[in-house]
Amino acid sequence: MWIHRNPKPLAPGTRTGWYSQLERRQKNAFWACFGGWTLDAMDVQIYALVMPAIMAVWGLTKGQAGLLGTLALLASSVGGILAGYLADRLGRVRVLQISIVWFSAFTFLSGLAQNYEMLMAFRVLQGVGFGGEWAAGAVLVAEIVGAKHRGKAVAVVSSGWAVGYGLAAILFTLLFNLMSPAIAWRALFFVGVLPAILIVYIQRFVDDSAVFLAARKDREKTEKLNPLEIFKGRLGLRTLVAWLICLGVLGGNYTVLTWLPTYLQKERGLSISNTGLFLLVNIAGSFVGYILGGHVSDRLGRRNALKLYAILGAMSVYAYVLFASSGTAVLIMGFFLGFAQSGMNSGLGPLLSELFPTRVRATGQGFCYNAGRGLGAIFPAIVGWWSTNVSLTFAISVTAACAYALVFVFSFLLPETKAAQLSSVGLSDT
Repeated sequence: MWIHRNPKPLAPGTRTGWYSQLERRQKNAFWACFGGWTLDAMDVQIYALVMPAIMAVWGLTKGQAGLLGTLALLASSVGGILAGYLADRLGRVRVLQISIVWFSAFTFLSGLAQNYEMLMAFRVLQGVGFGGEWAAGAVLVAEIVGAKHRGKAVAVVSSGWAVGYGLAAILFTLLFNLMSPAIAWRALFFVGVLPAILIVYIQRFVDDSAVFLAARKDREKTEKLNPLEIFKGRLGLRTLVAWLICLGVLGGNYTVLTWLPTYLQKERGLSISNTGLFLLVNIAGSFVGYILGGHVSDRLGRRNALKLYAILGAMSVYAYVLFASSGTAVLIMGFFLGFAQSGMNSGLGPLLSELFPTRVRATGQGFCYNAGRGLGAIFPAIVGWWSTNVSLTFAISVTAACAYALVFVFSFLLPETKAAQLSSVGLSDT
């Protein structure tokens, strides 16, 4: 168990000063969360990459393929909500470990699926673990970094999604060039067992934050954890608004993430190699968007950053799928599409951690993020069903733009929380 001491003063102009203030055990926690989210993203995005191959091998319709993605995201919302509650009750680190083992195992088992129904079952179970990892990890990082740099720190952890997606894209390109699609998609799922190795590191080097430990000790002396607290009074209103914002961010992002590989191959006619290249450019934009999004969030505030990126997100989707006529334009616009989406998403972690008091922080964050993900999971299915009557291009652009409109509108109803101190006492820490 480590104790959170008073932070050392930042060196003037040092952008990574927040990291230098962390003690060794805190840095271990930071890298465990980054690694967990990176490998989580790799496992999740494997499905989007192999979806065209599975559709061809098993003769699936776009609606059936979209349903597989949607059900996994719905399951992840259930897993995330449950994990949030358990993280407040059992600890952030323990839930982080359980989640990583869970989603790794069922990603591997997906490669053994013999039919559509079996793959659906494994995808649903994998989704439960996927939801749990972020619920525990994002809160843990938020609690070990001060208010001034919390947005940047959580954004760096969030950037692990782009790194994981990049790993998945590289493995996809490699395996599908070495093997036939009927075998390669299984091999890619088998690689998804690798995140389980991270458990050894977490078990040995990572502890819960002092903020959480103090809150749990105080709760043991006074009252039991009441997860329904997040739905009552002023906190209940915050929960509602935060959930709607998460719905918009994640619904729009999942629309693009799920269907972009299929769009590039089916609508643009790209080969496997070219699809991998175009995705890597998109992922590079995503990584930059995560990192800069944290700085924007800390500088402009959580609300203004969300408004800005919601506008950029809607504009970039339309520009990408409707106006990028040449291959070069698609390549370039793919960078800006990833940049806008990830900049928007990077602000959710610090915002949600600042809206709730410590004793129900993971519960509140887990509910808002994952209930938003659950309903947002319907968006990729809408695209699949709708694209049977309209072009896939039109379905993607309109669905994503509507999702980002939710983010812009409900951001006006948020309190500004960027200066919040995550103490362990009081009805609210803001």
